[in-house]
Amino acid sequence: MSLETELKKRSESKCELCSASDNLNVYSVPPESESTVDNSVLLCQNCIEQIEDAEKTDVNHWRCLNDSMWSQIPAVQVMAWRMLTRLKAEGWPQDLLEMLYLDDEVLNWAQATGEGETLENEVKHLDSNGAVLEAGDTVTLTKDLNVKGANFTAKRGMAVRNISLVADNAEHIEGRVNGQQIVILTKFVKKSN
Repeated sequence: MSLETELKKRSESKCELCSASDNLNVYSVPPESESTVDNSVLLCQNCIEQIEDAEKTDVNHWRCLNDSMWSQIPAVQVMAWRMLTRLKAEGWPQDLLEMLYLDDEVLNWAQATGEGETLENEVKHLDSNGAVLEAGDTVTLTKDLNVKGANFTAKRGMAVRNISLVADNAEHIEGRVNGQQIVILTKFVKKSN
C-alpha cells in the first residue's frame, strides 16, 4: 500500500488540518527527511502553500485548527502547534495553544524547526553601557540607590554578586545588597569583568 493511500485511509481523504477534500498531497513534517505514515500528513494545497510561505497566510483559514488540534496523530498535532505558534499574536491562537497538550516527545518534534522562536521576543538585559547581563554576573552600582522599605542606601561602586534576571522585564535584575534581595534597574549598573 502506498504512503498516499495509507494517509487517505487514515484521513478519510480529507486534509488533516482543514478537512478540505480537493488537491490533497502528502506533506512530510520537517525536520524528517524520509516520508513515513508516522511523520507525514495529508494536506490540501492551500494549507501547504501557507505553511511554506508565511506571506500567504490567511489567518481565518487556520480557525480550522480549533478542531484538528485534537487529533490523536502526532504529525497532525505538530503541524497544529506550529501554525498556532506562528499565529499567536492574533489572540485566538494563543488561547488554543494554552489548551493544547503535547507529550514531551511530540513537543520536541514541534519545536525542532524553531517555529515561534524569534529574536524579537527574547528579553535581553543590558547594563548602562549596553553590555549583555546574564544570570550569575557581578555588577557595580553606578548611582546611590535608596532602597524603598529597607531604610538604607545602596552606595555607588558597591558590587552586587550573583545577580538573577527578571524574565519578563529587560530593565530589572535582582541581587543581594546588605543581606536583602532587591530589584535593581539595569540602567544603574555596569557589568564587572
